[in-house]
Order: sequence, then C-alpha cells, then structure tokens
Amino acid sequence: MQSESARVTTAQESRFRVQYPNSRQRAVKVIALDPPSAEMIDELAKKEWKGATFFRALSFASDAEPGKTDAGLSAWLNDLAGRALDLVSEVASSDFIVVVSAAGEDARSVSVIADACTAHHKTLLAIVVPGEGASDADVSASMGHLRPYARMLVIAHDADYITAMLTALRA
Repeated sequence: MQSESARVTTAQESRFRVQYPNSRQRAVKVIALDPPSAEMIDELAKKEWKGATFFRALSFASDAEPGKTDAGLSAWLNDLAGRALDLVSEVASSDFIVVVSAAGEDARSVSVIADACTAHHKTLLAIVVPGEGASDADVSASMGHLRPYARMLVIAHDADYITAMLTALRA
C-alpha cells in the first residue's frame, strides 16, 4: 500500500493540485489624514512595497448629504510627488484603503474617504498612532472619528507596527 505522500505525487492525483500561488499582492492605498501622519507615511513609502501607494489628504468637497454617496462627491489626494489625484478613482482601483491618523489630530476627513469606499465596495482600515505626549483623551477622540467608518481600527504605537501590518496584508 502506498503512503499518502507517495499517492499524491502520482500523475493521477497531481491533476487535483492547485497550479497557482495561494495569494497575490494587494493594491493598497495608504492615506495620511494629518501632517504628523504624513511625515510617518513619507518614511514608510521609502521602503520596498509591491502594491502599496501612499497619499496625503489634500482637499475634500461634497454636495452630497453626509453619509450618502452619490455623484456629488469630489475629493483629491496628494501623492508623495505632489500630484493631485482623484480620490474616487484611487479607491476604485484598490483592494482596500488604509487611513493613518495621529492621536489628537483632526480625522474627520475620513468620512469622505469612507463614502468613496462604500460606493466602490472597498474595505477601510484605520490606524491611530499616539505620538509622544498624546493623552488617552487624544487617542479616544481620534478613535471616535474613525470608528464609525473603519472595518478594522488599530492603535499602533510606532511606524514599525504599520510596516508589519502592511506586509501582512501583502501590500
């Protein structure tokens, strides 16, 4: 009697093997929501990534009612080279979106990003980074802005955690 290992190496059994890799790189858009997180994003972007693109929030405008997505949504992102790009197009071409906010900073622009994610059925992940001297109240305030919109909300104590998370997400 053949062992199980020998049996699956036969030509007859090998036709049932999956003939392609079990994972693929992801198109991840990483958006800094404020100046301190933009500095962190600048440093992260210098590392080697397969499918991550990094942005700074630039300008948001919407004629739509809050919480509703429609053609009235207009938003632009700054890439690291300083070019203005359409938020909706960037969201549409992604697998998911990661927003980064420093604790205590204004993260309310996430609602516009979330509207674009909802319109294109994309997952929004949010990361809060407490800087030195950030209080628990600062962290809570930032989390309060992000929680209604994020499928996953993470508190990362430094950029190394964000690097590990993006690597795990195959960015």
